[in-house]
Amino acid sequence: MTISRSIGLLLLFVTAVSASGCAGQKATELIATRTVAAPAPAIAGRHDIFIATTRAKAENQAELFTRQRSPVTSYAEVEMTVPAIHKTGSIERRRASQAADPAKVFVAEKAIGFPDEEAFVRALRPDIAAKGGRALVFIHGYNTAFDAAVYRMTQIVHDSGYKGTPILFTWASGGSTVDYVYDSNSASAARDALENTLRLVAKAGAKRIDIIAHSMGNWVTVEALRQLAISGDRDLGGRLGDVVLASPDIDVDVFKAQMTRYGKPNKPFILFLSRDDRALRISGFLAGNRPRLGDYGDPEDIATLGVVAVDLSNVGSGDRLNHTKFAENPVLIQVLGERLQSGDDLAPTEGQITERVNRVVAGLGGAVGGAADIVITTPLQVLNVVVSGGGR
Repeated sequence: MTISRSIGLLLLFVTAVSASGCAGQKATELIATRTVAAPAPAIAGRHDIFIATTRAKAENQAELFTRQRSPVTSYAEVEMTVPAIHKTGSIERRRASQAADPAKVFVAEKAIGFPDEEAFVRALRPDIAAKGGRALVFIHGYNTAFDAAVYRMTQIVHDSGYKGTPILFTWASGGSTVDYVYDSNSASAARDALENTLRLVAKAGAKRIDIIAHSMGNWVTVEALRQLAISGDRDLGGRLGDVVLASPDIDVDVFKAQMTRYGKPNKPFILFLSRDDRALRISGFLAGNRPRLGDYGDPEDIATLGVVAVDLSNVGSGDRLNHTKFAENPVLIQVLGERLQSGDDLAPTEGQITERVNRVVAGLGGAVGGAADIVITTPLQVLNVVVSGGGR
């Protein structure tokens, strides 16, 4: 690597520190001590978020969980509201000194803790049954405080229109840009807990379990799936639905080794990658200039493993690091929601995919920008999908 490139990446790292990485917000109390009353029309949605976590419990009950690791998994449920002024792809959140106003920001109205996994399953079972047997497990990435993870899960569920039971698996991220090594070790320590959580969701009666993993959360996820495969139950008894790998912070060679052990999925995994992902560029630099899966330049190579690679390099988002496009681009999050709701295989033709995307764009009105294109590489073909909105 040239000296100029090294200096450039160091400057990029400084930029990332100022941008606060994946979560982009300093941790605050999730349950506000002061809440403003809001009329019903000011609230766009209410979502019960179930939680499994390897974080230690906080002494301050308003925080619920901390950045520290716990040797045991804890379980909870948080009731969240989304304001009517919410913009698709955004997270409206209060500052630490502000009262929680449900008409203006995401608000955690109430939290319930479960004493053990059996109580967690008992709470999950009726919710999953009432929602058609569907469950979505989200695993966040690096530099994500507990409250930020809950807000992101809520935003994904609300903006995608997901109708099943949302379950957040939150591992002990330090919630700070300088905690990369700590986070990496925390992610590794959480593999068994995620594997067990997926089994608990199946035990609670889920007929279809979809997974969305982001950034370093992909390492936890693929490792847990690899462990399921080794145990002889790689698709959770046929319950495993879509596995979405968003901006994976995984060494490409490591991912290939993981998938060799897992085998080709019965339903192809969906990979969202972007060659302009500045966070992954930093991660690759810290890892000895090794390419990360989320910004890999050879999607056809990955497609041979049974993965559909969706290249979002020409699609913009509100994220300065281009690392959370899947959730922050209004078009992408709603197309993802359609995918999760339908459960069908990825549309087989370019025209069908383009029609679906442009239908979402039309529904968003003037909320997105100019034209862009998405390149989808499947094990059988490469599609260039022209999008009439959602660009930079």
